Amino acid sequence: MATWNSRGLRGSTLEELINRTNEQYREKGLALIQKVPTPITPIRIDQEHRHITLAYFDKKSTVDYIGAVQGIPVCFDAKECQTEVFPLANIHEHQLLFMQEFEKQKGVAFLLLYFAEKNIFYYLRLRELETFWRRREEGGRKSFRMDELDRSFFLEGEQGVLVPYLEGLQKDLLTRD
Repeated sequence: MATWNSRGLRGSTLEELINRTNEQYREKGLALIQKVPTPITPIRIDQEHRHITLAYFDKKSTVDYIGAVQGIPVCFDAKECQTEVFPLANIHEHQLLFMQEFEKQKGVAFLLLYFAEKNIFYYLRLRELETFWRRREEGGRKSFRMDELDRSFFLEGEQGVLVPYLEGLQKDLLTRD
């Protein structure tokens, strides 16, 4: 069983940026996206500061965010990478399977990647992720490099939007069959 420790809050800054972006999109009437809470069982609680210091994850999580954009069901996971190489080990098979099943139900699933070293966001389409996943399963690289990604899905800043993932979603929808 995986454990969580308060010192390991990797990605919390990314999560905060996405949460604030989701609020901006909601206020503008563009999208309604919510963070999916990860169920945990607390093991150790700091009574003085009233926070959990050690816990176990109750079950495997699916994705970080789920909701709707202009009537389109959307789910995505957010991942942060410190270098220009993203290890596929950061994505769990059950997450990939959930995203595939979500798309079978006519939703749109994607990963939102943040390359911290370059301060760049990337919208990774599910089919692009599947290509890298297959390569790994066939004995190839267990990661992908930033320079392997489709340049048109790097997210440019929108005025006032912290993480403009709707820009990637719009391109994604235009490239579908």
